[in-house]
This record gives sequence, C-alpha cells and structure tokens, in this order.
Amino acid sequence: MAFETYIISWNITKRCNLRCAHCYLDASYLTGDVTDELSTVECFRVIDQMTQVNPNAVLILTGGEPLLRKDIFEISRYASDKGFMTVLGTNGIPITESVARKIKESGIKGVGVSLDSLNSQKHDSFRGIKGAWDNTINGIEEIKRVGIEFQIQTTVTKENYDEIPLIIDFAYKTGARVFNLFFLVCTGRGEELTDISAEQYEDMLSYVYKIHDNFKGMMIRPKCAPHFKRVAYQFDKDSPLLNGYIGGCRAGTNYCRITPEGNVTPCPYMPDSVGNVRDKSFVDIWWNSDMFKNLRQPEYHGKCQECEYKLLCGGCRARASASSNDYMGDDPWCLYEPEKGEKKIINLETVVKYGIEDESDTEDIVWTDEALKFLKNIPFFARTIAKKGVEKHAKEMGYKTITMETMKEAREKRAGKMRFKI
Repeated sequence: MAFETYIISWNITKRCNLRCAHCYLDASYLTGDVTDELSTVECFRVIDQMTQVNPNAVLILTGGEPLLRKDIFEISRYASDKGFMTVLGTNGIPITESVARKIKESGIKGVGVSLDSLNSQKHDSFRGIKGAWDNTINGIEEIKRVGIEFQIQTTVTKENYDEIPLIIDFAYKTGARVFNLFFLVCTGRGEELTDISAEQYEDMLSYVYKIHDNFKGMMIRPKCAPHFKRVAYQFDKDSPLLNGYIGGCRAGTNYCRITPEGNVTPCPYMPDSVGNVRDKSFVDIWWNSDMFKNLRQPEYHGKCQECEYKLLCGGCRARASASSNDYMGDDPWCLYEPEKGEKKIINLETVVKYGIEDESDTEDIVWTDEALKFLKNIPFFARTIAKKGVEKHAKEMGYKTITMETMKEAREKRAGKMRFKI
C-alpha cells in the first residue's frame, strides 16, 4: 500500500462564530485568542512542503470557521494553483453573495456545510447560537447561485438519530452532491456528550449501505466509520462499493490533520501531535513520525488484532485512544465478534493512481475536453476507477467519443455503478 496523503484536513483557524457542543477543536468564540495561528507566509511554506508528498491530494480548509480568516482566499488560491483539490468546510453562516463569488474565484472546488437537524431550534441549540439554521440555509443558497458544488455534513447524535433519513432526503432535494454522515468521537467539547450506542452505530451503518445508491446524483458516505466497509462486505462481497471506497481507518496512513498553530496529528479526533510544521518540514513529519509508522504497519491489541476484518476495517483509532488511551486498542463501538480458530484475513486492495494519464482500456476512445476537465475534478484516488468505468460503458455502447452525457449514462447504469458524482 502507498502511504502518500489522500486527504489533509487543516484547521486553518480556531476562531469561530458558533459554540457547537461537539467541537473537537474546542474553538474560540469570535474574539478568542488566535495569536498563535500560522501566518499567511507560514501557510504558503507548508503548502509547498505538502506538494512534495502529493500535489494532487484533497486539501480541506476548515476551522473553527475558516471564513473568519482574512487571508483564507489567498491561502486557498495558493493551494489550488499548486494542484491541490481545495475544498472548504464551513457552517455556511458567513457566506453572502460576495463571499460566495470570492470562494469560487479562489479555486475552491467544493464546500461542505454542517447541518444537524431540520428543526431550526434543535440545530441552533446544538450549534449554540440562535438563528444559526436560517443563516446556514441562506449560505447554501448563495453557494448554489454561483455554481459551486456543495455537500451537507451531519453528525449523528442521540438527539437527531431518528431524523437522519429526513436530513438525507432534504440534502438531496436541496441539491447536495454529497451527504457525509459523521459519527461522533468524544474529544474536545464533545467529550462531555453522550454518544449513540454501539447498537445504533451498527444499525445506522447498515441503513446507510441499504440506501447509499438510492439518491441519483448524490453520494452518501459515513465518516469516522471504518466498520462501513466490513458492513458492505457482509451485505455483498461483490458490491461495487468495495472497489471504489477507501475503507479502514485512514488516520496517519493517507490522512492527517494540521491544527491552527501547526501541530500535525493523525486525524482531527486524535489530539496528540507528531510534530509541528514550525519546527520540522511537513515532509519529514509525514514520512518519519513513529506514530504514523505504527499506524501504517498496525499491531492491534485485543479483539481488533484477532479479527478477520482487521485489514478491511481495523476499527477507529481515535475511539480506541479516547476510550482506553491506547490508539492500537479495541474500538469500543464495534459489536462484531471475530471468528474463532483459524480464519481467512479479508482484504481488498485499492489501487491508487495519481493522474489520469494511465493507458485506457480502449485505445480508440477519445475524451472531449469538457469530459476530461470534469474527470480531473474527481479526487485523484477515485479517478482511475471512474475513468475505466466510463470507458467500459462507452465500449459496451459502441461509442468512440466520451462526452459529459456519456459520463452521466455510465453513472446511471447500475451495472457500472460508478463511484463519482455528476
């Protein structure tokens, strides 16, 4: 397996305009102390270093609320020009018409907006500010007007558990391209929250698998839920979802987080720093951190080590760390009991290629510039799968040219079931 960065989540600021009950960063409300944040020049230097690991990675600029940083558009433009697929994680509240235009002009490819309930009072209570729901919806509408793709992100809690199907339907009707369902890891301010039960966790993952392909044009994915690939395998060993969905816990293997002050951690929910970009190069931290090396060649403890799905799933390392202070320990939210005695260790290798220059399955097929441009907007780790799937469809249909319409057909054809969005 290659261990280049697929995704980097960067808490670009600790400053926020909300007081969310589950905030893993324990962000400062508006006037909080932000004097230790990386400067614009420091951010540029870190981006340069990131390109030495993988210039095609997805770079998530989040917070706090990233739009409260005055230089956010300078940073996003710099990252986009370097080749990163730059996206913005926001609560949507600061997005006005002019801000939406700036987001688009700065090279940001997509915006993730957090929404926790369709009941405005429940959402506002969870987010800690009255009027948050209305302002978030207004922000989504401004994003839509300028033509930027957006995704809706919801954290599952005991309070909104029964509402998740309705929120998914709302996201679809609103025009979201992706719906991400996050599962709470009790860190930061969220440490005081009561999580859903392990049974609810398992049931929700099963529900997501059953409906994941029911919303034409919108991808549905659970996050912070490595068990999902095990659940998918149990439903259907030949599920197309297993071919294009990166499973297991990615913390420290193909994913990491950078804090506002420059600390690098395996993921946002694992607060232990493996190095600071002010003291070391990001390249050095990524390749030489002992903790990252351990996560890439894991020796789990307890049930996870005995499980036949340890390569496919491996459990959430953040939950293991939060519950037992052992990031190689058991994931307490996993109900699965490993088979007894000798067993086959289940693994499905996902082949990752960074570009789209690899040889086509069919040499006499030509891509239009529009279709090729869209293909380049698919995250690099899904491009090869998407490309080959579209070419297979074109060959079956006798097409010599791949257009945007061909890509839409390929996605809609259940036999192909492409893992990308149009």
